Parts: sequence; C-alpha cells; structure tokens
Amino acid sequence: MEAVDVFDLIERMAALIRSEERKKCAELGLQPVHLQVLDYLSRCNRYSDTPAALTKYLGMTRGTVSQTLLLLEKKGYVKKTADSADRRVVHLSLLPEGEMMLKQARQSELFKQASLIFKENEFVNHEIIFVKALMALQKANRSESFGLCKSCQYFTQLPTGFQCNLTKELLSQSDSEKICQEHSLF
Repeated sequence: MEAVDVFDLIERMAALIRSEERKKCAELGLQPVHLQVLDYLSRCNRYSDTPAALTKYLGMTRGTVSQTLLLLEKKGYVKKTADSADRRVVHLSLLPEGEMMLKQARQSELFKQASLIFKENEFVNHEIIFVKALMALQKANRSESFGLCKSCQYFTQLPTGFQCNLTKELLSQSDSEKICQEHSLF
C-alpha cells in the first residue's frame, strides 16, 4: 500500500462532513453556519455561551456571527439573555425549537454507517488518533482547544462535586460534559 498523506485524509473527511451538512441544511432550509451555531450552543457550557466565544469557536467574523444570531433569534431557535452579574455580557441558549431543528439535522445515515464500521472492525484507540490529530491542527493554527470541561487541566473533582481551578467556581455535572473556551490541556 502506498503511503498516504494525513492532511489529504483529514481534508477528505472534512469535505464529506461539509457535503453531508450542506445536504441536511438544504432539506431544513438552513445555511451550514446556522447548524454550526445550533450545534455549538447545544454543547457549550456557561463559560462559553457568549457571542464572543461562539465567534472564536467558529473562526468567523463578529459581523457574520452577529447576523447569524439575529436570524436564529428571529426564527425562535436561539435566545439572548443578559448576564445577571455583568449586564454587558450576553449569554446564548438554544430554545426548544432550535433543539428540535438540530435533532432533525443531526440524523445522518453517513455517520451512523461510519460508526457501525468502526465498531465492527474494532479499531484500536481511534478516538485517541482523532483527538491527537485535532490537537496538532489546533496547535499549528494557534487556536484555542475548546475541549470538554472534564478533560481540562483546571478541572478538579471534589468529594462534593466538581470545580474549575481557573475560575474557582463549582461546576455541575452538565457543565463538566460540555465545551469550554477556557479549556487547556497543558
């Protein structure tokens, strides 16, 4: 077998994902960026549910994200709420209609079939391979990792629950399982 360029493999996987995403979005009357926003909001925690964090995560301009949020808010998919402690900060949340739209969009035969193939072939540590590839790409791009809270160096398990050692705030089980912009592996 001829040597394979890892970049070419990652690029092809990304192209397949984008293609599938475009098909689903077209069926639902959405643009891919709309789906990306809904997906992010379904997976981010309270430190990352702001327009600024969303902008960083998507790697888009503030204007694009702002216009996207306005449209999603108008459609009843997203809600903006001022922070109770700092009124300048806005938190974003997914409304039930947005959750329903996201659920419809996520139903993808491509990924269901691919998952079955992984399980059937019992690929050893395939998650680790993908995590390391993502980390290398993020490091090369000098972008934040935006990982799951519970995989962060600041995440601490206490006898009574969880705590972020960066903010010194207690975390819920739900927070610990979501994306955080303060995530750090080092």
